[in-house]
Amino acid sequence: MYKLILAEDEEDVREGIVQEIDWARYGFEVADTAENGKDAMELIERWVPDVVVTDIKMPFMDGLQLSEWIRERYPTTKVIILTGFDEFEYAQKAIKLQIDEYVLKPFSAQELIDVLVKIKEQIDEETERKKNMLTLQEHYRQSLPVLREVFLSSLVTRKLPRRQIEEKCRNYQIELDGDAYVVSVISLDKPGEEEPGAGQSAESLRFSNDMELKAFAALNVTEEIADKHNLGLVFLHNGQLVAITIHRDEANEPAIKKTLTIMEEVRQSIEKYLKFTVTIGIGTVCRDVTDLSYSHQDAELALDYRLILGGNRLISIDDVETRFVEKLRFDELKEHALIRCLKVGTTQEMQETVDSLFEGIVDLQVSVKDYQIYLMEILTAILKAAKDARADLDAIFGADFMPLAELHRFAELQEAKSWVVGLCTRLMQAIASDRQCTYKSLVDQAKEYTLNHFHESDISINKVCGHLHISAGYFSSIFKKEAKMTFGAYLMHIRMEAAKELLRTTDLKAFEIAEKVGYTEPNYFSFSFRKHVGVSPKEYRGASSEGAS
Repeated sequence: MYKLILAEDEEDVREGIVQEIDWARYGFEVADTAENGKDAMELIERWVPDVVVTDIKMPFMDGLQLSEWIRERYPTTKVIILTGFDEFEYAQKAIKLQIDEYVLKPFSAQELIDVLVKIKEQIDEETERKKNMLTLQEHYRQSLPVLREVFLSSLVTRKLPRRQIEEKCRNYQIELDGDAYVVSVISLDKPGEEEPGAGQSAESLRFSNDMELKAFAALNVTEEIADKHNLGLVFLHNGQLVAITIHRDEANEPAIKKTLTIMEEVRQSIEKYLKFTVTIGIGTVCRDVTDLSYSHQDAELALDYRLILGGNRLISIDDVETRFVEKLRFDELKEHALIRCLKVGTTQEMQETVDSLFEGIVDLQVSVKDYQIYLMEILTAILKAAKDARADLDAIFGADFMPLAELHRFAELQEAKSWVVGLCTRLMQAIASDRQCTYKSLVDQAKEYTLNHFHESDISINKVCGHLHISAGYFSSIFKKEAKMTFGAYLMHIRMEAAKELLRTTDLKAFEIAEKVGYTEPNYFSFSFRKHVGVSPKEYRGASSEGAS
């Protein structure tokens, strides 16, 4: 069912349209009706309808003004204009507003139905076009190589959740199941980085100004060799080649040995057939696919030793540094989870997050130094979150808070864990409290500004937000949460209260009071007053006078 709003100032016409048409039969439901354009605006904001049927002439805001407002804020909403023959020339101005259909008065129910059916077909067609699976599948198929490469790049540059890796592998038809993994980074040597004594041939100079072409040529050679030996995956990342060894028989041949053998063949083949040289950094072996980023980091570190050892060679991180991929790592994923909990999490989520940070530490048998560094990284993330939130650490933890000194006093793991939980809980509560104070302060400022400016006819939520330097979407949600009403309802409330006060205490005429409380149209003021107070301004003044006497 498509939602529809009907805006028509003549009550009998409005009710006749609603009652004479079997809306459900034609795929519509009338969400609401309005008797003028301004009321229609409020209803459209509430319902966000698919179709608005509006009379062209209405009090307070006509159909064209309403249509222009709809086009600015709800461009996908269809607009049907109801217009008389003598108004049609005026209605033609609506062409600029891209009005979808016109219905000429007087019209029958069938004439309006015919237009609605036409509009429904348009919406159905647009919806189907956007949902057309064949089109989407073809677009997806064409984009698949790019999507695969983006995913593989993210896989080796940051720690991804296992569920996300498994989902992407299914979507992109990538096989990553294995017992062990090694990441190798193949970097093209620049002039002067080759082995001492190895000069550039004339053929190699042809590639010297075209690194992309060289990288692509190296990719083809590497892929051919990787496929021959069933190595794993090869792709381009930041101008370098990355090869992921996916090993499935660690007992028969170690993953690192297989990688070194195949990468040496790659290096020799590139030098022999392409006439330029590469240096290949070999990372550590990891047992879990979620740890590929660690092996990649180590492969990049191995490449740094090219400055010492020279290029055109394999450099394994295990040969130049002592690395332990299983050691404690406070990675990006853990940091994001912790900071998120500090900012917007619950106490339960915080406890679970800290539990995961300390899970399995005993089994790793790490050194005291590595353990203390790990705690320091956790503490740094906590202090970073406090800084981002502009939290007052002295107020939260006390003036004698010396966190770095605390790291050395813990006798056992559980003690350190409890300390971290305590820090996080207190900081999380402080951040939530400050946020609530900020919300209250913004709403108080908005109310104060509105109280001082409600008599201005152009005051709006956008004007208030401009004064506060915040977005309207953000403000709307916190205002409603704090004030228990929308901003529009609040503005109407204070205008009506001011109008009631003026009616009780002055002899000003209704049109003068309307102007003083922000209404440019006296009739709309009277209409709104009756709608919100229940009586007309004149009746309210009379009742107030009788009560006073």
